[in-house]
Amino acid sequence: MATSATDHFQDLVDGISRLAAASATLEDRDFNLVAFASQSGGLDVIRQRSILQRRSSPEVRAWFEGFGIARSDRPVRTPADPEHGVLPRVCLPARWNGVTYGYVWLLEADGRLDDELLNGAMHEASRAGALLAQQARVRERMEERLQNLLSPERAVAEEAAEEIAALGLVERDRPVAVLALETVRGEDWQSVPLNLWRLPRSVLAAAETDHISLLVPGPHSVADIADRALELYRERLGADVRDGVIVGVGAPREDLAEARASWREARLAVRVGRAVPAFRPTAAWADLGIYRLLACGPQRELRDAVVDPAVRRLLEEPELLLTAQTYLDHAGSAQQTAAALSIHRQTLYHRLEKIQRITGLDLSDGRDRLRLHLGVSLAPLVG
Repeated sequence: MATSATDHFQDLVDGISRLAAASATLEDRDFNLVAFASQSGGLDVIRQRSILQRRSSPEVRAWFEGFGIARSDRPVRTPADPEHGVLPRVCLPARWNGVTYGYVWLLEADGRLDDELLNGAMHEASRAGALLAQQARVRERMEERLQNLLSPERAVAEEAAEEIAALGLVERDRPVAVLALETVRGEDWQSVPLNLWRLPRSVLAAAETDHISLLVPGPHSVADIADRALELYRERLGADVRDGVIVGVGAPREDLAEARASWREARLAVRVGRAVPAFRPTAAWADLGIYRLLACGPQRELRDAVVDPAVRRLLEEPELLLTAQTYLDHAGSAQQTAAALSIHRQTLYHRLEKIQRITGLDLSDGRDRLRLHLGVSLAPLVG
């Protein structure tokens, strides 16, 4: 059986840990955990959190980068912080061709890591840097191929599908689905790297200016990957915007070259999720119902078709609009509608009469109810 890159990283960290007789951790340059090896007596708060959460926090990253680890080509000793339960460490920058791709961390609880031993460990750290550099290049190439796979040009998508299949990542006849990771408010979007070490190798990612696309091949659970992607992106954000992340899920396609169709559905699902909170934080094309009509043609034509004058008049009355939407969502049940709106049933009847006068529609007529329901449901999305 072929040895994976993960196995190589683990072997390197195990070797460094044995050489130094100290607990060792390997993180990439974004402080995502890659591998770790334990020795007795080596654990503090930062190491524990890194192992459990598979990453270090932005505060921890800023603390250690303040010691110049990103620029150093030699071991860097960092002091203890007793107030926060942090033990002294030695950082071995994992570099390749003058670029730092990650860090090997050794806990130095008793100060016995001498310079000669650390210089020997630096050789192994450089091997880790070379492997991390290789992985970074592979991911960059995969990102470009995924972007090509989602191209509207069929020939470009076909070529990308062949390249991805030739690399053994995703077979042509394996079902694939695409996820689109965005924020409810566009201005909250931040281009931050996901911790791809925590996703299966065959899940491909590509970052754009306003979203991240993820290709999920079978047999991986699309729902599981969607939940993990949400978590990975949220953990990079501030507490004030974490709840505003949303992921759209496109329907599976039987061939890799058809991934763009799933991607379009995922982007549309996000659009619906922005306007309809019930579809957050995960909006799946399979669950959109009538909102799938948004994919049926130009937005202006759809708006003219469903937001007719009767609906427009109601849009100017927010209280009545909410009443109509709730009433129609509850299949015309006065009891359920009044309970949902926390109003007396007689108040509901009075509002329904006003809705009929304003719109000119008869709510006892199924065709008029359908006309109104489509209009008030799609109006927030078509303008």
